[in-house]
Amino acid sequence: MILVTGANGFVGHRLTADLRAQEQIIRTVGRTTRSADIVIDAIDGRTDWREALKGIDRIVHLAARVHMMKDSASDPLEAFRTVNRDGTLHLAREAAAAGVRRFVFISTLKVNGEETRPGHAFQADDKPQPEDAYAISKWEAEQGLMEIGRHTGMETVIIRPPLVYGRGVKANFASLHRLARTRLPLPFGKLSGRRSLLYVGNLSNLISVCLDHSMAAGQTFLASDGEDVSVAELVRRIRRLEGRRSGLPPVPSTLLLSAARLLGREEMYRRLAGCLEADVSKTRALLNWTPPYTLDQGLADMAD
Repeated sequence: MILVTGANGFVGHRLTADLRAQEQIIRTVGRTTRSADIVIDAIDGRTDWREALKGIDRIVHLAARVHMMKDSASDPLEAFRTVNRDGTLHLAREAAAAGVRRFVFISTLKVNGEETRPGHAFQADDKPQPEDAYAISKWEAEQGLMEIGRHTGMETVIIRPPLVYGRGVKANFASLHRLARTRLPLPFGKLSGRRSLLYVGNLSNLISVCLDHSMAAGQTFLASDGEDVSVAELVRRIRRLEGRRSGLPPVPSTLLLSAARLLGREEMYRRLAGCLEADVSKTRALLNWTPPYTLDQGLADMAD
């Protein structure tokens, strides 16, 4: 039986549907009774997992305190560590003691760093360089999981996805998608920084592979749709799906940066203009994995 934590979330909702379609036997954990078999309100180093772990042989750990642009916590790093590091490692220890065979942990590409140089994508085995509190907490969890795996024999698998999108996504990608679907001209024509994206259906598929593939044990994998795009190209794709012209005037990036600084939005400009690419060659080679959905198919699903 497979235990899926964070089953009420964006990725969890898609993953549980896909696993059930594969006739897998699963048990779900979430914050509410909607789509969850077991309700756990708070995840930390003291959470009681005994009921959830009965009869489980594989775990997908999705539940996390997620990255946010404006964090209201007085100590964000400690808040992230409580859930993403301490909560994860406590679950892993309890799982190993209960005889769980494999633990699949969904981390983040931000463990590798915040930005890549053009043409120099991150690779799975690069030296991690997490910068913000969210990424640091995930990296510390990764290290602890590998240590637990070495001492207990429980197989650990780590997946570091980039920005995940699809039907029901929220936050920054949803905002950009709504903006792209308007008829407003957008000053992104000169933005050429390429970013890796991952459709939620592709992430769900990769997780399914990692639950059983013999070569996945003890490995860290990066993931993407296999087609990196700039924000300008992304808007063009979204508008093309709706049969409209791109409407992207080529405003110089220096002017956009100056405007962003005046508005206090320099970090947002970095996210729009910078590069963040993932090299998924290791994932493809070891797992013989190919994303089943293209970028255009993922965007079309959102448009529906």
